[in-house]
Amino acid sequence: MSIFHDKILDGSTAFVTGGSSGIGQRMAERFAEHGARVMLVGRKQEKLDAAAAQIRERGGIAATHATDVRDYDGVARALKSTREQFGEIDILVCGAAGNFPAPVVGMSANGFKAVVDIDLIGTFNTCRAAHEHLRKPGASVLAISAGFAFQPTALQAHVGAAKAGVDVLIKTLAIEWGPDGIRCNCITPGPTEDTEGMRRLAPTESARERTARAVPLGRLGTKDELADLALFLSSEAAGYITGAVYVCDGGMSLARSGFALRAVE
Repeated sequence: MSIFHDKILDGSTAFVTGGSSGIGQRMAERFAEHGARVMLVGRKQEKLDAAAAQIRERGGIAATHATDVRDYDGVARALKSTREQFGEIDILVCGAAGNFPAPVVGMSANGFKAVVDIDLIGTFNTCRAAHEHLRKPGASVLAISAGFAFQPTALQAHVGAAKAGVDVLIKTLAIEWGPDGIRCNCITPGPTEDTEGMRRLAPTESARERTARAVPLGRLGTKDELADLALFLSSEAAGYITGAVYVCDGGMSLARSGFALRAVE
């Protein structure tokens, strides 16, 4: 349940890539709860339909468009369809992502490229194609980043490189699109419960417990907490915030020594 009680996005339109699962889906649900019409974008139509059905069951408005963010023309068609159905886009969330843990020597060139293409090129494609459809002034662009962008981590070279690019891209857009009244920010989740990332990076209960002990707040984050942050950044309450990278990780990125030692005790 959201900590916000009013429909602060009433009448707005949100376009969410990666909206059929995980963090992106929860953000889309939160936007719909607060009055936004939501377009869910992902590769698999059946997953999109299931996510949209959940929003509609709760009284929200949701549509779907299946495409791959690596396909610029496909993303452009999805944005055009959104504009035709719902009007100008107020909220753009670039949430599509790929990941698999692997050392550089154990990773193929195609594997590295696939993650960069989904995370970085996909974010560029979505933002570039969306500009003509965004409400100006007033639109909010959010990209989902990762702590690996500024804290190098073994087995995550591909994600770190891609997300570092995403951070700089969004900051650059904040400069270039600021005169249009478009705000551009990043959200950097930490270890989050019930997400594909945690299932891949901490596949066992003991691994999840060790991860939680490495977090200064002593627990994993939730998708609801990230969704509420996205809601805030997309609302008028954040009207003077742009070019920021919001780290929502319980302090894990600060935990270099003492807390890191706790994780392996």
